Amino acid sequence: MTAQGAQIIPDAAELTTQQAADFLNVSRPYLIGLLEAGEIPYRMVGTHRRIRFEDLREYRRRDDLKRRQPADELTRLSEELGLY
Repeated sequence: MTAQGAQIIPDAAELTTQQAADFLNVSRPYLIGLLEAGEIPYRMVGTHRRIRFEDLREYRRRDDLKRRQPADELTRLSEELGLY
């Protein structure tokens, strides 16, 4: 078993697309799709995209909420029907 380290990143820090993809645990091409679809703000530095850590955290929070809502609804319906 390998130990995992902790890293402190300021909200204002700007990450590369690879660092941002690693943080979200997605592929870099998938992340770029999110950026180009306007899901996560970014800025260009020359030909490179930079993403603020704060914006990544906000996207992850929104995405977690969106994923949790259907599960919460299923739980509620199961309880109403006496299946849970």
